[in-house]
Amino acid sequence: MSLNVSPASASPDSPVAARPIVLAGDRPTGPLHLGHYIGSLVSRVQLQNDASQFLLLADTQAMTDNVGRHQKVTENVVEVALDYLAVGIDPEKSTIFIQSQVPELYELSMHLLNLVTVSRLERNPTIKEEIRLRGFERDIPAGFLTYPVSQAADISAFKATLVPVGNDQLPMIEQTNELVRKFNSVVGRDVLVECKEVLSEVGRLPGIDGKAKMSKSLGNAIALGATPDEIKQAVQRMYTDPNHLRVDDPGQVEGNVVFAFLDAFEPDRIALEELKQHYRRGGLGDSVLKRRLEGHLQALLEPIRTRRQQWQQDRGEVLAILRRGTERARAAAAQTVSEVRGALGLNYF
Repeated sequence: MSLNVSPASASPDSPVAARPIVLAGDRPTGPLHLGHYIGSLVSRVQLQNDASQFLLLADTQAMTDNVGRHQKVTENVVEVALDYLAVGIDPEKSTIFIQSQVPELYELSMHLLNLVTVSRLERNPTIKEEIRLRGFERDIPAGFLTYPVSQAADISAFKATLVPVGNDQLPMIEQTNELVRKFNSVVGRDVLVECKEVLSEVGRLPGIDGKAKMSKSLGNAIALGATPDEIKQAVQRMYTDPNHLRVDDPGQVEGNVVFAFLDAFEPDRIALEELKQHYRRGGLGDSVLKRRLEGHLQALLEPIRTRRQQWQQDRGEVLAILRRGTERARAAAAQTVSEVRGALGLNYF
């Protein structure tokens, strides 16, 4: 996992070089799953020890494609917070906050919207793919189309220098830095700062059905709070090699979901390579691989599930954590927005 926490543009004596700022977050449309865990949550747990970390529950952004289903979003804010706490996010080290409760983010979004064209937003590869997946065609909600600008405001408001993301989100980082450079150029001085991505060493986990993306809505994910039976059933359903009909048949590793998961969660890399070679030449059954994988997932998720259940017993404290985090986040964002107003000549009084 890439954890270079000293941006090349920072001088050794600058605050950024000493303690970088991290911004990460999730849309609260359902509990988080193993794809979130391996793609970003592991990075966040590590980064919180060496950086000032802000973790955003992006309820406003989730509303952009959940019109009429707003309860789905609001009800999952606490659920995602529970997942954060369960995986080891420490609220004393990381600021967990709710996007909709920081109005300064809306103001900064509006200023940045003036710096980007509709055609540039439509060329964003991440947005193009999401539009395709949702079947919007030309009926794209304006709020959804401007999602990259909202994300840029989230990052810029906290002057984040590091953003844990998956490869599919790299166009968002590129567009954020474009907007930062454009704003600084317009006002004639460096007010906002550029950011760098923090990538996981493991690529995106496929869905258990073999589809490219693991997704709550597609029902092909393993939730972080999954029960032992749910984990077992999910592993049993995993897509393997459809041509590997008998144990003695040579099997294909590429495109095999079980091996994709073993690549992510098998700690013994030498043993994993031997398993791959054995499978390719034949003589290794899918059931053996699935039992091995299930053992790793049960061991990984058992303590996470236990901590989640413990936090769930005290939802009042979870809400208190969110309230305190949101207050801290709003204070930080307000400072940046004040600087932005000053740079634009909007501080009239």
